[in-house]
Amino acid sequence: MDHLDKVLRSTRKQAEQAEVFSVSSRATPIQFEANELKQVQTKESTSTALRIFREGRIGFATASGGGDVGDLVNMAVETSQFGGPAGFQFPAGREYSEVFTFDPKAQEITMERMVQMGKELIARIRGHTPDILCDVHITRGTSAISFINSQGGQGEYDKSFFSISLEGILVHDTDILIVGGSESSCRPDFVGIDGLADRIIWQLEMARKKAAVSTKMLPVIFTPIGVASSLMSPLMLAFNGKTVFEGASPLKDKLGEQVFDKRLSLWDDATIAYCVGSYPFDDEGVSGRRLPLFTNGVVTNFLYDLQTASLAGTQSTGNGQRAGGGFPRPGISSLILSGGDVPFQSMVEDMKEGLIVEQLMGADQGNILSGDFGGNVLLGYKVENGEIAGRVKDTMIAGNVYQVLKELRGIGRETRWVGGILQTPHLYCSGVSVSTKGS
Repeated sequence: MDHLDKVLRSTRKQAEQAEVFSVSSRATPIQFEANELKQVQTKESTSTALRIFREGRIGFATASGGGDVGDLVNMAVETSQFGGPAGFQFPAGREYSEVFTFDPKAQEITMERMVQMGKELIARIRGHTPDILCDVHITRGTSAISFINSQGGQGEYDKSFFSISLEGILVHDTDILIVGGSESSCRPDFVGIDGLADRIIWQLEMARKKAAVSTKMLPVIFTPIGVASSLMSPLMLAFNGKTVFEGASPLKDKLGEQVFDKRLSLWDDATIAYCVGSYPFDDEGVSGRRLPLFTNGVVTNFLYDLQTASLAGTQSTGNGQRAGGGFPRPGISSLILSGGDVPFQSMVEDMKEGLIVEQLMGADQGNILSGDFGGNVLLGYKVENGEIAGRVKDTMIAGNVYQVLKELRGIGRETRWVGGILQTPHLYCSGVSVSTKGS
């Protein structure tokens, strides 16, 4: 905090207000490629960002490492002549709710143990499918986040993280099958290879046979990974306060209206213990909170940072996020989509003919501003007469997230974390457009 205080003091004669933000991280990633250990390394980084109000405009500068204080201040002053209007105040808070984001056990896991975990995971998958080539990434790390501003705002916290992911590739002649999954948490004890291995082996088992689909509308079950890869990009863009303020969001005039299935609720929650997206305060010093985005299908809130909120005439929701210590933008912490009461197996048995989407590729390449999604089904299964018949190939889907989530056939009872930042059930929708080569 001494370095941040020094930077802040240096701005006093040149700025009406100032904010200094710092993040330091240390990470140890371990990488396997094609079943073999490829790389073990440790990375360290520190960045400091300075944001000032000078003559009513915003100046911004960032530096890696400690950096020269004078250079950082001068860069912020120079950019202020081109910056947007400073229509908000930096928060004055110093007291924040306790949010558990650090587990010392993350630092105690040895590189040898991480390598062993990777070998054990690969052995589990190859025990089922010997020919598969597995890429595994295991990372442990810690971060220290701190800020101080001229309005008296100040805070700091530590975060730990541990993640493991696997992508398996199986090649038979011209047929390429890709399976995979991941787990992430602030607590290493919450990340296990057994559950991950079981889910990937299930994917391999379901993909053992091949099945063909025709070009037409079909009911679809989106698995949790399918929900993440298909539906979330257009949805999160629509709830972004910047998109709403610019008038580009389809939800811009929908506050208080029922847009989604009344059985569905979605909220952003920065206070969940040991989630990788949790924090006591966001990257601007605004307290983290549980923010309903839609409740029983009714749109209730949008995601705002300080600047976007000021432009929109509202308050920050504590969602100011910085990528790599950069300029804040509205972003998510941890998204929770409410579960329902329908078991996955019951969804399958209800289908006479349908599709299960496990992984969609390229879903964000369409007109996602209007809610459209579409792409190649990287991993999906045909359902015939209530049973999974096999994996589909050369298949594309296209739909609209608002139509899909308006009236669902079923909402899954089981929920699962995807990427450590989204908890979602399976979603069973009435139909999306399915197309395949040769039909």
